[in-house]
Amino acid sequence: MRIDILTLFPQMFNSLNFSVLKKAQDNKILNINLINIRDFSKDIHKKCDDYPYGGGAGMVMMAQPIYDAFKSINSTNCKVIFASPRGKVFTQQMAKELAKEEHLIFLCGHYEGVDERAIELLCAEEVSIGDYVLTGGELPAMVMIDSIARNIKGVICEQSLKEESFSNGLLEYPQYTRPEIFEGKKVPEILLSGHHKNIELWRQEQSKKITKKNRPDLY
Repeated sequence: MRIDILTLFPQMFNSLNFSVLKKAQDNKILNINLINIRDFSKDIHKKCDDYPYGGGAGMVMMAQPIYDAFKSINSTNCKVIFASPRGKVFTQQMAKELAKEEHLIFLCGHYEGVDERAIELLCAEEVSIGDYVLTGGELPAMVMIDSIARNIKGVICEQSLKEESFSNGLLEYPQYTRPEIFEGKKVPEILLSGHHKNIELWRQEQSKKITKKNRPDLY
């Protein structure tokens, strides 16, 4: 999959060059490209924002640099995502669906917002990672890219995808590793039994309990 990111702060995406996402890029499964919107500003000082029409606090990102940055990409057969608190909420199911795309483009807003005409011209789908507001779209884009990438075939073990939170509508069961006893807390006996059927039933029951307690809306 190819992912292009339109942003004013490309240096923020250095975190995508570690761990699973780095391996996916090294293995040519994922191709991530950063496009600095400032490079397309027509202002001598590379200014990309201006005061909002109608008044109000803050500054608004201008349509021209965003649109020209978008036009610099071969956008044939692509899907554009605009990280925005007013968008539909991002879910695991959405991540799975977006993982099937060949080419995604993320538009990262900043400051008070983005000129609505840029969103319309890019035919961008607005997506939110939760009911709160951040200073920009870079962090939400990274969250979505991480979640989407791990659902692309070959990025992580398929078995891991089947047994994690939201895979079956429930939250994941507790996990343990060595040592068997730590600070007086012992690993549940069932996990040491070697009885795979009983372990599976225990895990299912734990998933139900955790989901009912922490996310009753999912239960």
